[in-house]
Amino acid sequence: MTTAKNFDPSVYVITDTRLSAGRSIIDVVEQAIAGGATCIQLREKNYTTEQLYYAAEHLRKLTRQKGVTFIVNDRLDVALAVEADGIHLGREDLPLPAALRIMPSWMILGVTARSVEQALQFQRAGATYLGVGSVFATTTKENTGKPIGLHGLKEIARQVKIPVVGIGGINAGNAGEVIGAGAAGVAVVAAVVSAADIAAAAGELARSVALARARDKRDKGDIYET
Repeated sequence: MTTAKNFDPSVYVITDTRLSAGRSIIDVVEQAIAGGATCIQLREKNYTTEQLYYAAEHLRKLTRQKGVTFIVNDRLDVALAVEADGIHLGREDLPLPAALRIMPSWMILGVTARSVEQALQFQRAGATYLGVGSVFATTTKENTGKPIGLHGLKEIARQVKIPVVGIGGINAGNAGEVIGAGAAGVAVVAAVVSAADIAAAAGELARSVALARARDKRDKGDIYET
């Protein structure tokens, strides 16, 4: 199972069957992984508990076979039931201290943060990583508030020691900027699950992330050499 030490959020794909053009959640995730997704989050707001459990069970088997991190959104009970690698909690979910009392020590805990204050608070409370945003304007998720922009993302990434994953309005065209602002990865929904060719869309994101990292490494090397 994945732990915080080998958690790779580089291309973090979040499911949403409402945006998947009738394709099954298994098909979408298989294609996303084939294209380069390093982490899959199950987020299906319209599913019943039973539907969510069975979807999680199938995705747990698939992600385990492929060696990809599997995160369940909101529902710690479902995450525990299928032995998911982690859970991602939002503002209206179980408080971090309560979640940590129930979770096994190896389980990854992600939390959504929109400000430096929240980020530092969640880091102190024991979060493994932070989902930060919305970085750009998005229609995928409601009630995200005004986008924090690249500057807001950079400020949070600079202040915390745990990985930061940018989310909100991200695609292959701007993913490099998100990595350049200090994010450890990019979280996307529509940019992958709504694409005509899901594997190709995930692959474009993976290349954008890799190029941005290579550029950042080169720039830091140039500074060091001078």
